[in-house]
Amino acid sequence: MSTGTNTAPKPRKTKPKGRHPHKALSAAFIRSAPPGRHADGNGLYLYVQPSGARSWIQRLVIRGRRRELGLGSVSLVSLAEAREKARSNRKLAREGGDPLAEKRRARGVPSFAEAAVKVVEQQKAGWRNPKYPRAWLSSLERFAFGRIGKMPVTEVTGADIYEVLAPIWHVKPPTARTLRRRMRAVLEWAVAMELRPDNPCDRIGRVLGPHNDVVKHMKALPHREVAAALETVRASDSLPVVKLAFEFLVLTAARWGEVRWAVWPEMDHGEGVWTIPAKRMKAGREHRVPLCGRAVEILDEARRLDGASPIVFARGRGRELAEKQVRQMLERLGIAAVPHGFRSSFRDWAAEETDHPREVVEAALAHIVKNKVEAAYMRSDLFGRRRRLMDEWAEHVSGRRAGSGA
Repeated sequence: MSTGTNTAPKPRKTKPKGRHPHKALSAAFIRSAPPGRHADGNGLYLYVQPSGARSWIQRLVIRGRRRELGLGSVSLVSLAEAREKARSNRKLAREGGDPLAEKRRARGVPSFAEAAVKVVEQQKAGWRNPKYPRAWLSSLERFAFGRIGKMPVTEVTGADIYEVLAPIWHVKPPTARTLRRRMRAVLEWAVAMELRPDNPCDRIGRVLGPHNDVVKHMKALPHREVAAALETVRASDSLPVVKLAFEFLVLTAARWGEVRWAVWPEMDHGEGVWTIPAKRMKAGREHRVPLCGRAVEILDEARRLDGASPIVFARGRGRELAEKQVRQMLERLGIAAVPHGFRSSFRDWAAEETDHPREVVEAALAHIVKNKVEAAYMRSDLFGRRRRLMDEWAEHVSGRRAGSGA
């Protein structure tokens, strides 16, 4: 018979087995509970802070992720109310829903128009053209806001998107595609904010049907007629700065937007180089343009017209030329081309009248090399060879020896 004291080890505390707590708390315990978390059931906990503040929290697995929701202070939410909220949240989560998203929706959902403004505010810092935010919203205002602008962004359906796009889908395909892309961006923001589970723009294309686009080329002159067009412009009574900007556009084979927004710090007179920063290029990378002698002369003439403006081709009070200013001048003078069409004239001339390699011509137009293998080996911008090409182009369109100033 053992007469010593019982020295058997005490059992270790382990997590209780069996059913989870269910309505384990009471009103009396809530008032006197010590600091910590106290389980009630359905993932509901009473959280008592060291300061004595008491609130309800709920732990849930929502779409495979463990999340924690605040259900309010004990002083505002009773035990019965907390249990009902916890039960509803758990039921929604088990059905694949997201109580957190529901909570955000309950706080107030922006309208589609308000969400569009938020998208523009978020993205405009990355856009090259400062006028693009206004243009981005204007297409939505013209075609979409009348039907869905005031609707909560959570309630826009595929049927609504269809009603917006159907009238222009086959009549104005480029406009319709742009509009769909912008509406999709707004609804994708709502998905990211967990205000809605899906984006109806992703499915609407199959309902509207394919576009049967016919490629419409920009109106361009045959390259042999470009010199005569330049002479017509020089002899016209158009504004001097518009005439200079047009000639500079032709000689550099640049895009009209690149010429409109050109500023003096981009120009190196001594080296005859115009360096366009990446933020203003369609391809998003810096582009150096070799300037022939006449192009440098044009810069000098533009400086005499308004040297105080930071913009090279500035109209009154240092403002850039209007988007349609050169186009309207060409129409008035009966020149059957648009500004962008002179890049096509340059491309045709280079292919038909010169032996310059295709990659040199494409580099002069700042086109991206689409072949990935070729692009990987293209380390140079071929600047020296491009200068010879552009000097020959200037000679072709001006009737004088390029670079001579004669």
